[in-house]
Amino acid sequence: MRTRLFPLLIVLMAAVLLALGVPLAVSIAAAQQQKVVVDRIDDTARFAALAQYVADPATSALSGTTDERRETLSKELARYFSLYGIRAGVFYRDDAPMANAPDSWLLPETGEGRDSFNEALGSRRSHDPEQVWPWDRHRLIVASPVVKDGDVVAVVVTDSPTGQMRSKTLHGWLIIGAGEIAAMLLALGAALRLTGWVLRPVRVLDATTHDIATGRLKSRVAAAGGPPELRRLARSFNEMADNVEDVLEQQRAFVADASHQLRNPLSALLLRIELLALELPEGNEEIASVRTEGKRLAHVLDDLLDLALAEHAEADLRLTDIGELTAERVAAWGPVADSKGVRLLGSCPATTAWTDPVTLSSALDAVIDNALKFTPEGESVEVRVASNGESSTVVVTDGGPGLSDDDLTRIGDRFWRSAGHQNIKGSGLGLSISRALLTTAGGSIAYDHHEPHGLKVTVRVPRSRPSP
Repeated sequence: MRTRLFPLLIVLMAAVLLALGVPLAVSIAAAQQQKVVVDRIDDTARFAALAQYVADPATSALSGTTDERRETLSKELARYFSLYGIRAGVFYRDDAPMANAPDSWLLPETGEGRDSFNEALGSRRSHDPEQVWPWDRHRLIVASPVVKDGDVVAVVVTDSPTGQMRSKTLHGWLIIGAGEIAAMLLALGAALRLTGWVLRPVRVLDATTHDIATGRLKSRVAAAGGPPELRRLARSFNEMADNVEDVLEQQRAFVADASHQLRNPLSALLLRIELLALELPEGNEEIASVRTEGKRLAHVLDDLLDLALAEHAEADLRLTDIGELTAERVAAWGPVADSKGVRLLGSCPATTAWTDPVTLSSALDAVIDNALKFTPEGESVEVRVASNGESSTVVVTDGGPGLSDDDLTRIGDRFWRSAGHQNIKGSGLGLSISRALLTTAGGSIAYDHHEPHGLKVTVRVPRSRPSP
């Protein structure tokens, strides 16, 4: 979730910074150019004032005198060019120069300079030049009319280089860029803190949910930190977990109490059945059937009590030699297999894993008992111990009829028995007890087909110590 939330925050922050930075950069460029344009307008106004009283060339020629004002204007333009490197000139309406600097610079025939000149001939200052960006090589041309007696007699034109202006603009942009980078780094840090602050309760909630799902019902969420909504969610989750645990505890207590309370009247009933059988003829089928059903009911009650205890018990995890423990259980079930004519084979190399020896022994007893129960005479049951880097396994395979794919999805459910095995002794709780025992010990149990026929049961326990 953090990998999705963090980029979203970064994109939003980057969009905000760009939305602020781009207009600021544009305004800096516009301000720098406007400053230069205002200076050029002031300069052209000063030169226009000097050129306003310069005599017409024809008048000067008739009088045979030299116009001192023209010389003054020429000197001012030359000094202006030498100081600032800005080309400037005053041109008559017929494009003839009144004065210009440098002397070789003339009014262009086309382009922006010609357009500004023509616009100034209309008795108004030329329009503001097009915006010059740091990567442009354009020059700034500003033209102002020289008005005498209400008529435009000449036009002052300045042609300015833009290198210095573009450098100042670029410098301002670099400052903005540095500020944007610093703000982005600050935003990254803030986003990391924000996502951590928001998602920390979610991670704790996810871990606690996983703990409860794997059987650690005492796990709870520490309702501290994070947004108020998530703290409220944590409290609600804890309340829900408390209620679920209470309900499960009541169910377990009911099953255990009911199983325990029913055993005494059932034992008395079985005893009365035995006394009644003494007064009936030997081999009475009805009394034999009642005796069988009574014993079956007693077995079911014992299994229910075992299941309730298995689900409620806390595992005593320790590093255990799985091979040695499995070999002991195979040896213990050897006489039962011999009495049924079934070969019980064990391959139990030494390997260690973290489990509760008592609960694993009980689970293996239930699995081996189930395998011997459904394996016909002359077939074999094999128990193999193996390990890899993460877990140790005990695989029990039998030579029985096996189960269908649909039955494999239901095996291990409480009181479930395959349709073809209803007449075989059992309560349908043995594998449910095995699963409950293994879950408390941090293990698992899985079922599969065994070729050519039979059932394959895999008991898996972790080799590393489970998290508390």
